[in-house]
Amino acid sequence: MRISTITNWAYGITVALTLLSGGAFIIAAQSADRERDAAEAAWKLDDVVERLERAAEQTTEDARLYVMKGEERFLRAFQAADAEERTREQTVKQLKAVKLTAQEIAALREIETDAELLDALEEQAVKDFEGGEADKARAALFSPEHEDAQTGLLASVAHFADLVATRTQDELREAKAKADLWGAIAKSLLVLTALVFLSVLYFVLKRRVARPLLQMSGIVQRLAKQDYDVEVLTDARRDEIGDMNEAIQVFRDNGLERERLDAERRKDQHIKDLILQLMHRLQACHEEAELGPVVSLYASQIFPRLGGHLLVMNDGRNALTTTSTWGAPVRSTQEFPSVQCWGLRRGRPHLSGDRHDDVACQHLDESGHEESLCIPLAAHGDTVGMLYFEGERDGAELIEARVYIELIAENLALAIANLQLRDRLTNLAVKDPLTGLLNRRSLDENLNRLRREDTDLPAALMMIDIDHFKHFNDEFGHDAGDFVMRQVAAIMTDVVGRAGIVHRFGGEEFAVIMRSVDKDATSNLAEAIRRAIEKAPINYLGRPLGTVTVSIGLASTADGEPPATLMLRADAALLRAKSRGRNATVADWADGSGSGRLLAG
Repeated sequence: MRISTITNWAYGITVALTLLSGGAFIIAAQSADRERDAAEAAWKLDDVVERLERAAEQTTEDARLYVMKGEERFLRAFQAADAEERTREQTVKQLKAVKLTAQEIAALREIETDAELLDALEEQAVKDFEGGEADKARAALFSPEHEDAQTGLLASVAHFADLVATRTQDELREAKAKADLWGAIAKSLLVLTALVFLSVLYFVLKRRVARPLLQMSGIVQRLAKQDYDVEVLTDARRDEIGDMNEAIQVFRDNGLERERLDAERRKDQHIKDLILQLMHRLQACHEEAELGPVVSLYASQIFPRLGGHLLVMNDGRNALTTTSTWGAPVRSTQEFPSVQCWGLRRGRPHLSGDRHDDVACQHLDESGHEESLCIPLAAHGDTVGMLYFEGERDGAELIEARVYIELIAENLALAIANLQLRDRLTNLAVKDPLTGLLNRRSLDENLNRLRREDTDLPAALMMIDIDHFKHFNDEFGHDAGDFVMRQVAAIMTDVVGRAGIVHRFGGEEFAVIMRSVDKDATSNLAEAIRRAIEKAPINYLGRPLGTVTVSIGLASTADGEPPATLMLRADAALLRAKSRGRNATVADWADGSGSGRLLAG
């Protein structure tokens, strides 16, 4: 029941009890008034009876004294009987005016009869005394007849007094009982009103209001501090406190939902921040090899419960190779043909697992039950790789992260495609398309770098020219000449290794820059290149092309010559080697010890 209903009922009951107690007090007061009226009536009746008795005795006494002593004063007293008679008559009239019972009225009439008889006897005796018959008068006043009349009057008066006393006592007791009863009822109703009021105060204010409010106060304070772990009172009553409790529960539920949404928003923002950082790092990568560690680092932070691989397509666009791994993926192999992945076949993300009624990719281990997601990495109309993610069996984490994974995949595909495109453009800019060696522009940049470094470490330059190269073009065709060019470039690259950098200078000429080598090491490497080319059998389309030889000119900074003169001196040495019959190595050392000297050939 609602508190307002309880208070309204309590108010109504309190008002009703108050009215009833007021009415009882009024009735009790009226009963007390009746009690006082009965007491007053009894007192009046007692007074009348007493006057009747006193009047009868006084009249008899005056008459007897007069006839005995004959004094005038007693006569006057007796003569005053007329007034006394009127007094008795008035008294009787007063008594008749009072509500008397039939028995009391009969007793009153008997009093009147006895009084008239006694008055008649006494008046006759007085007349006889005044007529000189004193003895007769005395005999009449002291006769048995007079005694009987007087005694009868007094007995009638006493009988009337007893009747009146009995009735008035009964009326007094009844009035007193009613007054006491209604007074008790009024007091009881007043006490009951007080108890109802106090009970309502205790039940409503303390039990129904104060105690729940005190408990809710603590709950509200904790909710105000955003402590949503507090348990709200489970109270099923339907009243104002119940409404407040439901409102607090709604507030707590809303707070929990808001906290959950805030947590999701913070988590989403954190993931987006990490993805943004990942994108920045991807954009800052200069080489394709740098992408793998970056993706692995951030993927493990963004998706801590997921494992996966970053796979890159090979140059033939028919197989994928894993470049980085995070988490602990177990289902997918790290290298597989592209046709084994349904995601790559369809060009769309593909889910594989027990929860999905779809064909599983062939590169996945069939004994595993983890959910797998394959997302192709495509950019500029070309597929450059694939992102593979693996989650728990229910797949909830994987499905939840799919949007973020696809966003990462889109940016990662662009990064890979851009780096590959940049590598191709760089190769076109710095490498010779025929031999794959660095071109003349790269040679100039490396020589300029030597000039800018201004270091004490010795450097050397080797200029190489294929002997009689025009002969191969004229006799076997330009394709054969190109083949010879590529074979010579491959031999030089293999012999030089990490000792220097091989460039194509132009036409059939090459240049090799060497760092931190002395003159003897330079000469030995030049001879190794010359002999390796001379001894290498070169066949084109199954047809021997004959022996290929090269002429080599050397220059070095080991004797203090500046790097700026390397090209000029090496080229001069090459000209001398060619003028001396070709297939020779000529060094132009700065100290003159080997200047123009034929080292071999």
